[in-house]
Amino acid sequence: MAVETELLAGLVIARLSGDIDHHGAKPLREAIDGAVIASGARELELDFRDVSFMDSSGIGLVMGRYRLMQELGGQMWLVNVAAHLKKVMILAGLDRLSILDKPIRRDGKEGKPGEPNQYHEAAI
Repeated sequence: MAVETELLAGLVIARLSGDIDHHGAKPLREAIDGAVIASGARELELDFRDVSFMDSSGIGLVMGRYRLMQELGGQMWLVNVAAHLKKVMILAGLDRLSILDKPIRRDGKEGKPGEPNQYHEAAI
């Protein structure tokens, strides 16, 4: 497990990789929370492109970051979630939070799965 964070104009992008399990969740939480709090960002994107496995610790990771962003008056969404991980997330009820498959674009419209967000296009 690893995380790479990037700050883009009030948005923290956290690119997760490897397995998110009981052993690796704590350092991921600390890195993501640290990046959000230090930057003052009000938007958080968790990118699951390179995550191969996730157990209940991964659900806890997502829920904790969701609560953090709610407390800060911000928003969070998940992108590039593989089908097998999405099943776990749906079983845990994360689909009810409207953070799966609906990245929120800076222009206020909901994105579509796989559709680049407006701020990504501007950053490239």
